Amino acid sequence: MAEKQEVALDRSQVKKAVQALQAFLKTKSTNESLLLDDAQKISLLFTLWKIPKNSQTIRIPLPHGQRTDTDEVCLFTRDEPKMTSEQTQRFYKKLLEERGVKNITEIIPYKVLKTEYKPYEAKRRLLGNFDMFLSDDRIRRLLPSQLGKHFYLRKKEPLSVNLQSKNLARDIQSVIQGTSLKITNRGCCCMARVGHSGMAADELTENIEAAVQTVVTKLRLKGPLLKLIHLKSQTSVALPIYTSDLSNLSVIEKREKNPQTPKKKGAAPEKQAKKNKKNTKQTDTAAEGEEKKAKEEEDEEIPQLVPIATPSKKPKLEKSPKKKQLGKVSKPAAAKKSGKAPNKKTTKKAGKAESRVKRKVK
Repeated sequence: MAEKQEVALDRSQVKKAVQALQAFLKTKSTNESLLLDDAQKISLLFTLWKIPKNSQTIRIPLPHGQRTDTDEVCLFTRDEPKMTSEQTQRFYKKLLEERGVKNITEIIPYKVLKTEYKPYEAKRRLLGNFDMFLSDDRIRRLLPSQLGKHFYLRKKEPLSVNLQSKNLARDIQSVIQGTSLKITNRGCCCMARVGHSGMAADELTENIEAAVQTVVTKLRLKGPLLKLIHLKSQTSVALPIYTSDLSNLSVIEKREKNPQTPKKKGAAPEKQAKKNKKNTKQTDTAAEGEEKKAKEEEDEEIPQLVPIATPSKKPKLEKSPKKKQLGKVSKPAAAKKSGKAPNKKTTKKAGKAESRVKRKVK
């Protein structure tokens, strides 16, 4: 494993940046924001040396709470068996009061979320009414399909909490007053909220130092990690508080040109090369054998087929004399010509001719 980068912040430089940012926000504040006591969010902008391959979410505990007392927090709970939605709300309110939890303003069971907040307008209204959302870890996987994409686009997705924990008040307080850093594989920049404009300069500097230390220890990357760190608010310019040494760039370039491979994995390519050589030899021998067989088949004499002699003309069959005699006797002359029996008219004419011949002879 490669050694991680050591990030040494200059405390005086960080405090100067915090004071300059607070002075800028005071000049930009209007009368309406002063009446409403609207504090702006202050965040850290991290720039990494490389885009990470996998996404990661880092939870950062802060020594000083980064949310105001006026922030409203909503808690999604599971449906207790053999209880209605009203009974589950009362059950969890009593549980939070007994454990000393006072930061949660509303409790919504899962059944109520499915029925009352099913329309699109109701979900948007719910998103705008609360600053933060918590959820029971037992129903955390069921919430994305019910909430929709707007909670995740505005980075207000609910954070899971173990409601069966013995130190429930401490756990919920650390989640609410802490922060989280979401690292994605889509870019090299990520942001985490560390306070608001109403905090003191010393409190903000302590939060910044704690956040940077936790990010460096929990970030799953090798070699140089952080390139730049900026401090900014929602409407201000980003103020630099840390710049990495340019020598880290040469280290990264060397690693990209000569990637380190472990010894165990280095033996694998040699084995694969040997296997490939064996396979090529086998294929060559098989091809040579096929060529030899083809040549032998060509050299063998193919037997020629001789056609069978067939007579051109059929021999004449001799007619039997019996058939000739039978033909002459049976068939009369008149029947041979016509092939039909003599008519009555022809017989009458023959009879008249014979009678005339007889008369003349007399």
